[in-house]
Amino acid sequence: MGRIIEICANSAQSCVEAEAGGARRVELCAAIPEGGTTPSYGEIRAAQALTSQIDINVIIRPRGGDFLYTPAEVQAMLYDIEMAKQLNVHGVVFGCLTQDGDIDIALMQRLIEAAKPLSVTCHRAFDVCREPFVALEQLIELGCDRILTSGQQPDAESGIPMLRELVKRAAGRIIIMPGCGVREHNIAQIEAETGATEFHTSARSVVYSSMTYRKERVPMGSTAVTSEFETVQTDRRKVALYI
Repeated sequence: MGRIIEICANSAQSCVEAEAGGARRVELCAAIPEGGTTPSYGEIRAAQALTSQIDINVIIRPRGGDFLYTPAEVQAMLYDIEMAKQLNVHGVVFGCLTQDGDIDIALMQRLIEAAKPLSVTCHRAFDVCREPFVALEQLIELGCDRILTSGQQPDAESGIPMLRELVKRAAGRIIIMPGCGVREHNIAQIEAETGATEFHTSARSVVYSSMTYRKERVPMGSTAVTSEFETVQTDRRKVALYI
């Protein structure tokens, strides 16, 4: 089996670019600077309408921050899973932890049951759990299809030792998908040193605004934003470099 590329897509247009570049799957997210939150109904519908072959997984995450969720947030997640099922997407992506940093088995089971028959990926909540090898076995038992992980390090290249051990211990029972900092210059190394076959990346380029009239000093969001007249979007040419 060849290398499978999943693109972290921040818009319907990024899904179009991911498909054109040869990616197998996207994880469709909003609020990328926060680590990704659930995209809107309209964004999902547009992504489906504008693509024809690529698998669309939708992140189910009501907010940025930690992965300890309140009852209200859990209800929102259940509603979003229901929406994803109604739209017949390929899969959903979520992860829940207890206050002590363990996999919240009861809540994960509840969400997985609600998501059936969709594919389920546990996202990088795994990277901040207390006992990764215990969590691996728990997620296998729960029936997750894959784990998106940087090997509990800031990026996947730094996480190679743990990623290699996770792939070894998984032994084909669950897919270990390296993500975060997977780039065209290091994907071959990560692949060779871990034995992973699926990889998660963004492959984005800056897209400059077509606005001619600009009021630069009136920001619409965080002061961390470089410019209101620059966005980022998946670039099909960059995606092709990973295939």
